[in-house]
Amino acid sequence: MTTPPDLNNLNADQLRQLAAQLLSDAAEKDQTISRQSNQLHNQQLLNDKLKHELAILKRHHFGKSSEALNAHQASLLDELVDADIAAVEMERAGPVDSKPKPEKHQPKRSPLPPQLPRQEPDSTQCTCGCQLQRIGEDISEKLDYIPGTFTVERHIRGKWACKTCESLTQAPVPPQIIDKGIPTSGLLAHLLIAKYADHLPLYRQEKIFAQAGLAISRSTLAEWVGRCGVALQPLVDALREELLLHPVLHADETPVPMLAPGKKKTHCAYIWAYCSTSTAAVKAVVYDFAEIRAGANARTFLEGWQGKLVCDDYSGYKAGFNKGITEIGCMAHARRKFYDLHVANKSQIAEQALQLIQQLYDIEREAQKLTAEARKQLRQQRSTPILDSLHQWLMTHRQKVPNGSATAKAIDYSLKRWRALTRYCDDGAYRQ
Repeated sequence: MTTPPDLNNLNADQLRQLAAQLLSDAAEKDQTISRQSNQLHNQQLLNDKLKHELAILKRHHFGKSSEALNAHQASLLDELVDADIAAVEMERAGPVDSKPKPEKHQPKRSPLPPQLPRQEPDSTQCTCGCQLQRIGEDISEKLDYIPGTFTVERHIRGKWACKTCESLTQAPVPPQIIDKGIPTSGLLAHLLIAKYADHLPLYRQEKIFAQAGLAISRSTLAEWVGRCGVALQPLVDALREELLLHPVLHADETPVPMLAPGKKKTHCAYIWAYCSTSTAAVKAVVYDFAEIRAGANARTFLEGWQGKLVCDDYSGYKAGFNKGITEIGCMAHARRKFYDLHVANKSQIAEQALQLIQQLYDIEREAQKLTAEARKQLRQQRSTPILDSLHQWLMTHRQKVPNGSATAKAIDYSLKRWRALTRYCDDGAYRQ
């Protein structure tokens, strides 16, 4: 242990050297304390950020265990691949050759169960008025489905000869979605509704068919889905044209796992959803799939449209705002930032923001049954003062929170888009 010097025995120069040494040591310690304080502050910000992200991940069930693919999840991805492949093959096939070459080892279709009821429409009257005589017939069977019951719809195209006019008559082949396939339009409609509306995957539908004595493989069902997608494409195009006639649209994108054929691995693809407002005369929703999250996808879909777009802060929409599209910020996205913050660490600042935003939502509930003009007046009378108070509150608290924190990011999201978030008060046609 070093013994401190006796100041009474030091001369003036030694005292000055000692004072300088003490000042140097004090300055070095101050720098060390300041550096450690900054490190501690940054570490605290990082911990808050990680806690915030962890809370969001837990809430959305993005944990490690939920990311693993079980057998059923893998089969769902296989179904999508099979359906897509069938759709692509159908588009590439073009016109069907009248005399296709038989393929080697082509599997034979099993006959439909004989116990299922049959319907046999036919006509025996010639156009000239006399009775037709049957000289032969062609029979094809289509599998139909009435909820809870499978039936077989028989198309008997009788060949009729008329001795008077010496003519041969046979009814034309009824139009079908899948040429030479066994499913009727009713069965295909049930298949799609069960898969996409009722969330009944194809491997379960395969078992339902099997319980009825119908051995229809999952790959066949997937092929039917893909061919239906191609057949419905004109309807999708017409729905998009109708949607782009509306002055106000909502848009949002969401990630979906996409399976690469043969690799058994997924990568992130995206589905854009575009919909009309709830007050529109024609309510429509169109989903647009893309393998990557590029702004060009939104620009391509909205090409030529100039209206008001309700969306989040994704940069992919920004280019459209320079081409006549008016941005309307979605208050739900701004609110979600504070909601996630409150769930993560019970932030009082986030709770206060949620309370102010809740007042805006209460006003919107009152405005639901009003006309567009009355809704606009209500917003300007009651919502605008609350928005002014919320903006001032955000500005005040932004100066109190450190940069880079989750609270600062939540506040910055609203402040940077404030004009877009408050634009809904200028138009009663838009509904939050």
